[in-house]
Amino acid sequence: MNIVHFLLETFFFILVGAALMRSWMNYLRIQMSVQPGRFVMAVTDWVVKPVRKVLPKPLLDSRLDWGSLMSAILLSIAFSGIVLSLWAPSTMVSPVAWLLAILLQAGKFLLMVVLRGLMIILLIYAVLSWVQPQAPAMGVLHRFSEPLLRPIRKVVPAIGGVDLSVLILVILLQVIMMALNL
Repeated sequence: MNIVHFLLETFFFILVGAALMRSWMNYLRIQMSVQPGRFVMAVTDWVVKPVRKVLPKPLLDSRLDWGSLMSAILLSIAFSGIVLSLWAPSTMVSPVAWLLAILLQAGKFLLMVVLRGLMIILLIYAVLSWVQPQAPAMGVLHRFSEPLLRPIRKVVPAIGGVDLSVLILVILLQVIMMALNL
């Protein structure tokens, strides 16, 4: 059963992460014609487009991509419902407690996807900045990472010409994940 849980978690991590990345790219006004835009559109169109059809017009006109955010939340709830149904039978739990357990698990999963996704983006950004700083993906990775790294760079300057902000942020994210038991 651990293999099934791992495969489900990986599958939903990619789906939820892609929906969140789509929302973030739209918020930052990054063109979807560049990678990873084409990938996240291909992976999430099937869920984002129907969700956008049921959202009220004022939400669709805001800078936030509510369709992608709601899709990420719905996918997290679906993952949690599947996992709890398979590994924690609800025969002795009230429907309200069952629903609350699913929502709590979905929130925890969504937070885990955000934190791990940020770590992945930061690690790719750091490695590419060392080995191939002119890579086409560096522009997008820089736009993703810079808002998170800027406050750290204000506090911790480069030491000997080495920017430690990515390392510091990865350590902080890891500490947060450990504290939250994610």
